[in-house]
Amino acid sequence: MNRQLPPKAERHRHFGSVEPIEGTKPKEKDQMPDLQNKPDDYYFPIQKVGISKVKYPVMIESALAPTTQTTTAEFAMTTSLDAEFKGINMSRLTEQLHMYFQTHLLSIETLREFAAILAREMKQKASDVKVTFPWFFTKSSPSMKKEGMAHADVTFDVSFNEETGYTSKITLVAAVTTLCPCSKEISEYSAHNQRGFVTMSAVVDDVEDIDWKQAMLEAAESNASSILYPVLKRPDEKAVTEHAYENPRFVEDLVRLVASDLYENEAIRSFEIECRNEESIHQHDAIAQLSFSKE
Repeated sequence: MNRQLPPKAERHRHFGSVEPIEGTKPKEKDQMPDLQNKPDDYYFPIQKVGISKVKYPVMIESALAPTTQTTTAEFAMTTSLDAEFKGINMSRLTEQLHMYFQTHLLSIETLREFAAILAREMKQKASDVKVTFPWFFTKSSPSMKKEGMAHADVTFDVSFNEETGYTSKITLVAAVTTLCPCSKEISEYSAHNQRGFVTMSAVVDDVEDIDWKQAMLEAAESNASSILYPVLKRPDEKAVTEHAYENPRFVEDLVRLVASDLYENEAIRSFEIECRNEESIHQHDAIAQLSFSKE
């Protein structure tokens, strides 16, 4: 059936659109009131105020191939706010984000510089920048050396304070395989295994020559029953299955072994670890958590 539709403007009016009013308030920026910067006594300082869930494409470097890659990051950006300020100009946060990361790679070093810029632009003493992104890396199967692309979730969290300087924290979530030692011990043959998730957060010193993504991934994968692979042929599957059987791990075992690797890294000041198994013969998960500070 053919219909003769009215023009688009008329269709909009039909569905409720109205003409804009002229109004009396100023349209030029320099004539508009700035409520955020109106000085007064607003009772309390605020430690963090800003924006979150800001998605932005970034370039990162990796010790594992691909050594340079583009990924989509989610930013949270905040600054402190003194009691004499009503608020911050939040549009400046996304403005600075766009200006800075159009020309800079994302790293702990660049985030430290960016955090200082935010504090300066907001005329505040402290700032925090938290960014989460998927990191991709090429992984070869154990026997046939078939390549595929694996990934882990990474978070960089940098704090800046005019008086105390910088704090840098890295979090990585890695998926691994764990095989149950108890099942192996009591069964005539076989043992149940499951996918485990190792979440590591570490406060680190400012060391520029360490790829923390690779270091933390290695801590998780090297201590698990087996690594997860994107591509497996039959000889690979045999190798993975047998390797897991040779290296049974409770969550308690895994969290302690990962902690040992992080403890031995002299640039790590403190860390928190959670190992979580999605149990294959239970409806619940098994978890273990461990924290340690060298200070």
